[in-house]
Amino acid sequence: MTATAPAFWQRRGWRAVLLLPVSLVFAALSGARRMAYRLGVLSSQTAPVPVVVVGNVAVGGSGKTPVVIWLIQRLIEHGYRPGIISRGYGARSTEARCVDASSGPDEVGDEPLLMARRTGCPVAVGRDRPTVARALCEAHPDIDVIVSDDGLQHYALARTAEIVVIDERVLGNGWLLPAGPLREGVRRAVQADLVLTHGPVSSALAGRLNGVSRAAMALVGERFERLGHPAQTAVAADFSGQSVHAVAGIGRPQRFFDQLTDLGLAVIAHPFPDHHAFTPVDLAFGDGKATMLTEKDAVKCAAFALENTWVFPVRASIPDAALQPILEKLSRHGRQAA
Repeated sequence: MTATAPAFWQRRGWRAVLLLPVSLVFAALSGARRMAYRLGVLSSQTAPVPVVVVGNVAVGGSGKTPVVIWLIQRLIEHGYRPGIISRGYGARSTEARCVDASSGPDEVGDEPLLMARRTGCPVAVGRDRPTVARALCEAHPDIDVIVSDDGLQHYALARTAEIVVIDERVLGNGWLLPAGPLREGVRRAVQADLVLTHGPVSSALAGRLNGVSRAAMALVGERFERLGHPAQTAVAADFSGQSVHAVAGIGRPQRFFDQLTDLGLAVIAHPFPDHHAFTPVDLAFGDGKATMLTEKDAVKCAAFALENTWVFPVRASIPDAALQPILEKLSRHGRQAA
């Protein structure tokens, strides 16, 4: 759930029930659109190189961006030269453009900038994913595989393989938009090549995912980095006996707060909507306490954050064997010549 997600999405209460007829219309239109692409009534465009889509079936907060970074790093280890495409949510322009480490988050979006800095690989953003994929390959002709950040429901771009990230805590009442948080039903995940389950999985959900390659994932972090001075690090014990401000404008802020609490920190939580455009006043607490940020939020706050501001980098911990279905799919597709 995002910080602005309706509370009724968590239950099948009267508000959700009132919206259920609209959800049925949404389901019918979504299914018809999917079938139109499958039957060729609408055409999917093929990118110059294989495409691996990393997406989810629910709105926000599943842990998709760390999975993209994990996938990029693993592909590089296996000899691939990957690039990333993304919608670039929050960017000023929707036109296709390439991202570099010096780009501003207001120009290209917070997640694409984070991925560019963390992976060092080419990234491009824009609303039309086939156009963005072509632009990325034209700018970087050595790329031999594209990882699409989100875009599971963007069927205009053909894909070689799909990874679906599911956090059961984000599935809420299990109903489609707008009565619930689902973009597509959970059964859509069974069509993917790999499902990564983030956090606990009930026996009911496990049963619905029967038959698909599945692996567990977790977001882990061990240290804090001073914002603007990443060589200066600290551990949770360094903040013992003091409370800290925890600021999060991500899909599921509570996950960040819980991580810090589990490390033993006394957290003063400040949740913001996903992709929030932070301003200095958002961090002006005036009490001298340390402020903790997610990596995604840090890229937007670096220009004005106070000295006692720290970033908590996390990584997706996923078994190495989970990558095998994707590698097999790419191998069958055949690598493109550089």
